[in-house]
Amino acid sequence: MRPARANARRREEVVRPRPTQQAWEVSPHRRFQALLRQNLGAFAERGFNELSPSQGYLHNWHLEALAYHLREVMTGRCQRLLITMPPRSLKSLFASVALPAFMLGPQPTRKIICASYAGDLVITHANSFRAIVNARWYQDLFPGMRLDPRKDTETEVRTTLGGFRLSTTVGGSLTGRGGSLIIIDDPIKAADAHSEAARTKVNTWFDETVQSRLDNKKTDAIIIVIRLHVDDLAGHVLKAGGWTHLDLPAISEHLQEVRLGPDRFHVRPVDDVLHPEREPREVLQDLRWVQRRSRRSTSSSPCRPAAT
Repeated sequence: MRPARANARRREEVVRPRPTQQAWEVSPHRRFQALLRQNLGAFAERGFNELSPSQGYLHNWHLEALAYHLREVMTGRCQRLLITMPPRSLKSLFASVALPAFMLGPQPTRKIICASYAGDLVITHANSFRAIVNARWYQDLFPGMRLDPRKDTETEVRTTLGGFRLSTTVGGSLTGRGGSLIIIDDPIKAADAHSEAARTKVNTWFDETVQSRLDNKKTDAIIIVIRLHVDDLAGHVLKAGGWTHLDLPAISEHLQEVRLGPDRFHVRPVDDVLHPEREPREVLQDLRWVQRRSRRSTSSSPCRPAAT
């Protein structure tokens, strides 16, 4: 009897259907989640689709460069990053919205300060950040990061573990507040870029207020995203030195080798359009012509600032 039962058991094992997926295999959904946790560029693209579901995300090499340099700040390998690129290049999405959400996910104790020239712009960025971190997919990615309902306003979002994303306008008071990362995105209004008084006010605010707000002056970081005039905040910090500069004009004026990763580069020839699928050469040339005809222009071209 025993051999017969053993043979029957063997037949059952032979005909028993195998599972469709081995226990050690990872589902595509889990792999995608792992990608979003590790890759800022992929995370920013997912955030774009959350905020603008009716628009198509147009990938381009410059977004890989942007994500790489921001990741260098996040990991502490870069403490001073200056980003200069034309409007509508997704720089604000990456720097002011996606990066704080990406950082606070695994580290909800981080303290991040974001500044822009106008209150409505500050609120727009803060609301976009809030929409991402409250999304179901984000909360599945980072179950340890939750917003504290006791401190969730238009200008300050605090986590349950004490971290925050604080919004302020350029020139505003930061008395009593400090952070490990300060992001300055569009510190001056385009219409004021040719005003020496306006530029001086921004540069003085940076020198006397911003740099003293870092919790650790040796390890904490500042990111500036701007370029409207040779003497704006970008020009001011470049004169001081010590900044990593990601410079991506709308149309290149010289040969560039742009780093996309530790061992990856994009070679950009002279007269190359940054993102032709989004802004083709004809559009940029028309914009140049309009700017030359207008005395209210903030720049002689969309590629480079002009001095007065």
